[in-house]
Amino acid sequence: SIKPLSDSGSEALRRKAERALEVINAVEMLVASGTRKTSAVMMVANETGVGKTTINNWYRDLRGLNRCDWLPALAPHYGAGGNAAECSPEAWEMLKADYLRVEQPNFTDCYRRTKRVAEKEGWKILSEKTMFRRMQALAPELLVLARQGVDALKRLYPAQQRRRDVFHALQAVNADGHRWDVFVKWEDGTIGRPVMVGFQDLFSGMILSWRIDKSENAETVRLAFGDMVETYGIPKMCYLDNGRNFASKWMTGGIPNRFRFKVKEDEPVGIMTQLGVEVHWTTPYSGQSKPIERAWRDLAQGAAKHPKFAGAWTGNNPMAKPENYASKAVPIEVFTETIAAEIREHNARTGRRSAVCGGKLSFMEAFKASYEASPIVKATAEQRRLWLMAAESIKPDRRTGEITLEGNRFWAEELMALRGQPCVVRFDPQALQEPLHVYRADGTFVVSAPCNAAVGFSDKIAAQEHGRARRKFVKAAKEQLEATKTLSLRELAALSAPMLEDEPEPLEAKIVTPFQPAPRFHGNAALAPEPMRFEDEDEDRDAAEAAKILNFMRG
Repeated sequence: SIKPLSDSGSEALRRKAERALEVINAVEMLVASGTRKTSAVMMVANETGVGKTTINNWYRDLRGLNRCDWLPALAPHYGAGGNAAECSPEAWEMLKADYLRVEQPNFTDCYRRTKRVAEKEGWKILSEKTMFRRMQALAPELLVLARQGVDALKRLYPAQQRRRDVFHALQAVNADGHRWDVFVKWEDGTIGRPVMVGFQDLFSGMILSWRIDKSENAETVRLAFGDMVETYGIPKMCYLDNGRNFASKWMTGGIPNRFRFKVKEDEPVGIMTQLGVEVHWTTPYSGQSKPIERAWRDLAQGAAKHPKFAGAWTGNNPMAKPENYASKAVPIEVFTETIAAEIREHNARTGRRSAVCGGKLSFMEAFKASYEASPIVKATAEQRRLWLMAAESIKPDRRTGEITLEGNRFWAEELMALRGQPCVVRFDPQALQEPLHVYRADGTFVVSAPCNAAVGFSDKIAAQEHGRARRKFVKAAKEQLEATKTLSLRELAALSAPMLEDEPEPLEAKIVTPFQPAPRFHGNAALAPEPMRFEDEDEDRDAAEAAKILNFMRG
């Protein structure tokens, strides 16, 4: 069979084949009109400037073929030029081992080292250009994997196109952290690059919430998640980076498939687990898995280079440092206000070319249209405590039930039932004087315990208030005791009075054994034991002595 011309060569070969076919068709037309073939070939050769031998060779190539196969058959077929030049296998293997490394050495250097060894070992090696062509003839994926690594190889494979219009607003969200290329000055005077954690709606692409801190930590993730739920509602699915902070047990505790922590029986149930959010883990640093990374890239190009940040931009890599590097640090208040404005503009910018926006809508408009027509789950007041306060396992005092946290003491009457038992407390680390929300280990809410602040030693008013509170506590306990005990002491005594019965006749022992006490001392110092006397013997002796005395007086 004839290989199609479209698969067998370049455009230049196609043009040559078409030119040859025109010459052959001209000869065929003359032959069809009655001209002898030899004369027709001569006439066409003189007219086109193509040699008669060339035309005859073309006819030889077309012998036995259908007319429809003439064009690909007339295309020039260049061979490989004979057998390839010989090269010692040892030299070729050494060159490949040297060149196919992630350090990406220069081919000329690799060839020079190989040639030096080949001359010493007597190997046959070809010219540098020939060896380079052989190296480049290897599979492209092999060259990329060997010299650039697995990540570069993955980029060669076409990315999967995921349709996000299968969701509705707030049905699925994704989250990620981003370190800004801007120096800021924090409240304590330190200077550093801030980190932002954000949640993005997958359907529309709108950034729903974000928080800024010195580092990407579980506290920032929790607060950003809480802002989203507080403002818009509870998502059904959440795609998270399998990082240490997003896999924190306070966020996803109790989920069996978490990667970072082992699920324990006494582990506090995570916020997302209690809210019924279905968590999906993605590959870190994979923009294909988390569309929010595209949003971070856009903001890094625009917001990070805002005029207010002039002199504070660090560059996105060590080789891209500006001339005014580290010449300024933006106050954190200015940075936060500017980023907030930039994110609002990012959400409100029209003409987005996503499948949902259709080149007309903004992320915010697409989200709003779907949000108003979709079922949204809102959080209750009890659920709001889950993200407003951080969580920490702790045991109340075994005697009073008091909880001590970061030097602050919290107490409520309900804590008496939790004395010495593991529980979970949720608190705001930036407002530790606020009430402490106490839960059992299984997530059951118990009480919001107020903070008992320390007072001055001579603070009389505080002492009076403490005394009143204690008396109130004692009074309540007494009332509770009275309500619990339905019988009075008089009634209890009446029920417990002994019943009068006839006294039983005394029993008389049949066998009596005299008691012989043990000696008080042992050895030579031991006292001689006194003879055992009974009460009857003493009475007889006393009577005899009295009789002797009476006889003497009479005498």
